[in-house]
Amino acid sequence: MHDYPDRMSPEQARAFRDAVLNIVGQIPRGRVTTYGHIAALAGWPSHPRMVGRTLRYTPGAESLPCHRVVNKEGRTAPGWSRQRTLLEAEGIRFKSNGHVDMQKHLWEPETEL
Repeated sequence: MHDYPDRMSPEQARAFRDAVLNIVGQIPRGRVTTYGHIAALAGWPSHPRMVGRTLRYTPGAESLPCHRVVNKEGRTAPGWSRQRTLLEAEGIRFKSNGHVDMQKHLWEPETEL
């Protein structure tokens, strides 16, 4: 069994969830950010996958602009074909490889939100 020194307590998990939802709610139209940026802003930089799980499994998260969260290469979420359509409707451009043009559209908020 692995030892995870950065494992979250239930209280920390709730605080992480709240921070993730707060950050995602602030992503401006026409911009994207990454799971990793959100995890770091929430205080857990080694937990970008948990950001995705939080957005997928938290009731009410669908009312947030979750479509504006992509991976560090600009890839959209697997199995969510509508994400690209939503992003394009906001003017976000994709490169020929199907990834978001991160140089044009990346939103990197201040470390203090």
